[in-house]
Amino acid sequence: MSYKLMSAVSACLLFAGMSARGSAQQAPTGTQKVGIASIQAAILSTNEGKKEAEAVQQRFSTRQGQLKAENDAIEKLKQDLQTQGEKLSESERATRVNTLQTRQKAFQRSYEDFEAEVQQAENEVLNRMAKKMIPVMQKYAKENGYSVILDVSNQETTPVLWAAPSANVTKELIDAYNAEVKTAAPAPAKPAATRPAAPPAKKP
Repeated sequence: MSYKLMSAVSACLLFAGMSARGSAQQAPTGTQKVGIASIQAAILSTNEGKKEAEAVQQRFSTRQGQLKAENDAIEKLKQDLQTQGEKLSESERATRVNTLQTRQKAFQRSYEDFEAEVQQAENEVLNRMAKKMIPVMQKYAKENGYSVILDVSNQETTPVLWAAPSANVTKELIDAYNAEVKTAAPAPAKPAATRPAAPPAKKP
């Protein structure tokens, strides 16, 4: 799934890490311990995140299958029109073109609605779990003396050109979250269903 944390949540995570400065065991004066983490990846890699992602997939699996079937049917109509076009009368060809365009437009609307609903469901999961990740990250930062933990989930909003591997605490946050929020690890996931292709061109 293509997940995006709201910028407000990312900001909260950043400042939550900064708030650790007051009570953390600080590094020597003049130095600050800075960490980076992909909060989005951390959330999705927790036991709870994996279960939530699977639940979203199951919730939309029926519609996903319906869209794929319709997309395949539209592609078949296009192929038939291309191979049989010269043999058809003008009226028959016009009827088929009209039918194809009508179904393409309907598919486009259904596909866009589907994508928007999936994105909304994914964001709801991320933002709900981010609220639980914040105190986990705060506790980890305080216990390990971090002044700042930067969320590098989105390089456009928080660009980090280089960081030592040891600065990346994504795995540590995953482990800390699993320990704090005791959700059993999910069963091995089944192969994910393939989403239908993007809407086909409107013209045959």
